Amino acid sequence: MKQKEIMLNTQPINGLTVEEIGDEHVGTSYDTPLREDAFDIDDDLKIELIEKHFKEIMQIMGLDLNDDSLSGTPHRVAKMYVKEIFSGLNPENKPEVRLFDNKYSYSEMLVEKDITFYSNCEHHFVPIVGKAHVAYISSGKVIGLSKINRIVQYYAKRPQVQERLTVQIGNALKELLQTDDIAVVIDAEHLCVSSRGVEDTSSRTVTSHYSGQFRDDDKRHEFLNYINNL
Repeated sequence: MKQKEIMLNTQPINGLTVEEIGDEHVGTSYDTPLREDAFDIDDDLKIELIEKHFKEIMQIMGLDLNDDSLSGTPHRVAKMYVKEIFSGLNPENKPEVRLFDNKYSYSEMLVEKDITFYSNCEHHFVPIVGKAHVAYISSGKVIGLSKINRIVQYYAKRPQVQERLTVQIGNALKELLQTDDIAVVIDAEHLCVSSRGVEDTSSRTVTSHYSGQFRDDDKRHEFLNYINNL
């Protein structure tokens, strides 16, 4: 397939230029912003094109790509982008989840806490590192515990804002588990805050998503006690 020309979006956002927005936090929707032709080219071609453009970035920065340490960097970065840290963009990589009947008749919340994830801030493409805590109350179906972790990782492996990531995980679990009784809390460090800009290394960001029974104060407090005290 021939390379498609990709035009950069230089149009103002809400009447403001990129420079005027600066480091301000901008969110657009709960869906990851993707073009309709996002998957018209396969992964191999994406790696080839990213390698070419990242090589140009390194050259513009004045790096010597003849150096043994740097010569393979453009390919390594391209492969990492497509196959690893942004692999969650491709719907083909969404985990396959099999539902099982809740034969134990377990009616209390199930909590999967301290799920470590690595994502990337879509504003600066630097890491977000954190933990997700997830709970659900079965409506008659259950899933394997590892699938909860895989759902978190799938949505984390894309350019993100934390609020969107939280809601995407919650909505995905509601759909998969066929229940509204879902809780998600994410506690994360953003390197766009700690390693650049304000360079605050002590602050963290916490977001939450509650639905169904978890909107009830007692049920929500029970969940928070699990993740904070055990």
